[in-house]
Amino acid sequence: MSAPPASVPPSIRWAVPNPSTPPFSKVLIANRGEIALRVMRACHELGIATVAVHSEADARALHVRFADEAVCIGPSRAARSYLHIPAIISAAEITGADAIHPGYGFLSENAEFARLCNQCGVTFIGPSPQAMQAWGDKVKARANAKRFGLPLLPGSDVLVDAKHAIEEARRIGLPVIMKASGGGGGRGMRVVRTEADIATSFAQATREAVAGFNNPDVFMEKFVERPKHIEFQVLADQHGGVWTLGERECSLQRRHQKVIEEAPSPVMTPELRQEISAVIRRAVKETGYTSLGTLEFIMDEDRRLYFLEMNTRVQVEHPVTEMVTGLDLVSLQIRVAAGEKLDLPDTRTWSFRGHAIECRINAEDPHTFAPWPGLITEYFPPGGTGVRVDSGVYGGWTVPPHYDSLLAKVIAHAPTREQAMVRMQRALGEFIVGGIRTNIPLHKTLLEDDEVRRGAMSTRTIERILAKPKP
Repeated sequence: MSAPPASVPPSIRWAVPNPSTPPFSKVLIANRGEIALRVMRACHELGIATVAVHSEADARALHVRFADEAVCIGPSRAARSYLHIPAIISAAEITGADAIHPGYGFLSENAEFARLCNQCGVTFIGPSPQAMQAWGDKVKARANAKRFGLPLLPGSDVLVDAKHAIEEARRIGLPVIMKASGGGGGRGMRVVRTEADIATSFAQATREAVAGFNNPDVFMEKFVERPKHIEFQVLADQHGGVWTLGERECSLQRRHQKVIEEAPSPVMTPELRQEISAVIRRAVKETGYTSLGTLEFIMDEDRRLYFLEMNTRVQVEHPVTEMVTGLDLVSLQIRVAAGEKLDLPDTRTWSFRGHAIECRINAEDPHTFAPWPGLITEYFPPGGTGVRVDSGVYGGWTVPPHYDSLLAKVIAHAPTREQAMVRMQRALGEFIVGGIRTNIPLHKTLLEDDEVRRGAMSTRTIERILAKPKP
């Protein structure tokens, strides 16, 4: 491949496609919805055939229609389809797939699934099972962070029982937050403000941890009242190459679920970005981690960062990083899994291409937030300059009640944050979804809020907005 012109900015040059032989002949995508389509598009651009798996409820889904092959792996319940490992590996074997991409959610951070894929001669597109266990478990990730000097909030190891939890809370100081060691997505988390609530919260968090992750381990950290949530994207190949690709601002959350994300963070300084990125690169390289990964932090009111956890998969919000770097992260993730050596510039010398914002559009009541499955009678996604929509639905599709309520992700990209926000407001105004309710009204409200417009939002911002009396 000839070298691109030297006058092209590094972030643009990274996007030049690799014309080499496809890294795999056929990839099975062990997921559904928009992320299945996202992976499928990357595969097709790399010249890779695709296999969709689906439950009975998803027989008419878009990811099924656009795949080269499709296999029904079970009934509607995720436990008997998208989480059923024997059915997924069998589908790979009967279709001749030589790799499996797990997307996010479902089995994407299941080390046993990754191990079984490899044992069956099918490449798992993600980190090794060992690396996934080392970073995916929150307690082990805290130990790694401490070892390499990433800043940590005061916290505990795995709590043995309620008595141990009380002792640790006294040592750390209330308020604290209990977390499931193997969890994510807000499940198994409990904020505790009084000692009298510790035993009950420990029992509830443990039950949620077992139900959600089949892992009863719970630990605690000091709770920061009004933090910002900031995460760093990392990419590592199997040849010692490690790249940090900037940060994302994910503070706009409801019940620990992200609602709007953007890149870069409006409060991040170049100095702090470089400082944290250098530690991340060292930690990732020395622990042998490869593939995409995201290290999550909270920032207190004094703008100090503290490591929370690492997500060992592609993130829902990865498009904002793609828009400001010019990289196809999923394509790179696939190439890393195939053992390719990536030829990317030193990330210490690059700069962002403008600003990107992502809104997650869910099928839910905009006031009660109750899921709202049903028939989509009309569907018109926004478009135009700087607008990207990742979606897995269409007009005439019935949103099933069995899975996550995410319908689409709208991403707006522009030279400045202010322009990106205006573009997003325009895009949301164009978005038509008929027959069901969505949270588009909430997004419009958030983008008009003064705290959000100033970039001063915290993880409590949505709670504050929802608490306002209705006019």
